[in-house]
Amino acid sequence: MVIQVGHVQYRDASRRDIEAIAALHADSWRRHYRGAYSDNFLDSNVIADRLEVWTERLATPGSRTNQCTIVAESDGVLVGFAHTILGDDPTWGALLDNLHVRYDLKGLGIGTRLMAETARVVMDRTPSAGLYLWVLEQNKAARAFYESRRGTCVGRQPSETPGGATVVGLRYVWRDPSVLIGRSDKHG
Repeated sequence: MVIQVGHVQYRDASRRDIEAIAALHADSWRRHYRGAYSDNFLDSNVIADRLEVWTERLATPGSRTNQCTIVAESDGVLVGFAHTILGDDPTWGALLDNLHVRYDLKGLGIGTRLMAETARVVMDRTPSAGLYLWVLEQNKAARAFYESRRGTCVGRQPSETPGGATVVGLRYVWRDPSVLIGRSDKHG
């Protein structure tokens, strides 16, 4: 899959994207998870941690048929990504495990389009499933983003972060992921 919208191209991730995804993921965590994750982890171990995760996810093509990672790139530079685990939960459906857009490009519709492309995959591969994600309660900007895309908060759960802190995650759901496609076509 390759989709061009303006100057941004959306496509399935491959092993050549591992380092760029890990770097963007680490940068996003450093900017948005300060105070939730330990400073020591964010300042020293986060890059190695994200490289390990993304190498496991993308190094062997086809090894995880229940997962999908979509990247957004502009002029050959990775500017965002979304990672989804299909069939993750029997009640809520597919888990949008990661959604990150380069900090200086937020507000341009890239995250909205990544969510729409994720919804298309969910609807194509698991047609009757919904879509959900977890967001840190302290991340007010992300919560506002999901709410403006018709996500509904249906629960909260404490969890432990790298470094041992406890944070509260909020579960946002889209019982009908197609609402994300219409939003993207109008605003993305």
